[in-house]
Amino acid sequence: MVKLYNNFNIQKKHKNSIILIGNFDGLHLGHQKLFRLAKLYKKRNNLKIGVVNFNPMPKMFFNKKIKNFRISNIDQKIKLLTKLGVDFIITKKFDKKFSQINSIDFIRNILNKKLKSKFIFVSNNFRFGNKREGNVNLLIKYEKNFNYKVINPKPLIKAKRTVSSSLIRSYLEKGFLDKANRLLNRHWSIEGIVTKGRQVGKKIGFPTCNIDIKNYVLAKPGVYAVKVFRKNNIKYLKGIANLGYRPTFNQKKLILEVHLFNFSGNLYNKLLSVEFLKFIRKEKKFKNVNQLKAQIETDLKIAKKTK
Repeated sequence: MVKLYNNFNIQKKHKNSIILIGNFDGLHLGHQKLFRLAKLYKKRNNLKIGVVNFNPMPKMFFNKKIKNFRISNIDQKIKLLTKLGVDFIITKKFDKKFSQINSIDFIRNILNKKLKSKFIFVSNNFRFGNKREGNVNLLIKYEKNFNYKVINPKPLIKAKRTVSSSLIRSYLEKGFLDKANRLLNRHWSIEGIVTKGRQVGKKIGFPTCNIDIKNYVLAKPGVYAVKVFRKNNIKYLKGIANLGYRPTFNQKKLILEVHLFNFSGNLYNKLLSVEFLKFIRKEKKFKNVNQLKAQIETDLKIAKKTK
């Protein structure tokens, strides 16, 4: 069972561990490579693996204008980290006070005194401390002082590009869902609560579940083939989703609408996980409802054939 912490006051059994620090947004192939390496160190040194990440993500804290940014939310991240075999997860609230900690104090008081880190895994672009003054070189400089070893693996390269959360966000925003899914090594997904909408879909014969995407990265507005999981249910339902503004009906707010195949029932206030299988087409405005319905029928045929 993975132990969850919201601060650095961890149990004695989790001190003297392997510590991985980062946002780990999306837990993509590059992250997965890092965790495989950490598991080798765990086996060789008989140590536990802990993850330090922050909420909100520092970039979102410093720039309040950034809204749609996350590839995965906190709950998804915890599930993915659990599958990767970590022993404990520290999700520290990132606020003004924490952002002003001196980089040396972060090393001395947190990484050493509180965590007693033995191995510290970080990426090349890792920055920490007040005004991002700390970096990998600073961590390495104090290895002997505080009795830890920095592990800084080379980034993973695929198709001559560094695998990164930024690249995956770019692919999603451009509608390159297949490329994003390959780098994630799974289908990208959004988790959210079903809310009551304007019921436009129901009126035209295609009832939908409306899901607020909150801080998720804004994938290209359009129609997608999806499969949907209900909370704690391993069976899924296939469906078709529209991510966008419904221009035909002058919708102002961005929303994710999901129409499920072969399903009847009430899903209001239920938590759904929507996995994106295929980008079918971009969103467009139709002259009338009949044109929209005809297009939906075409989209449905494609979605139902998608595996």
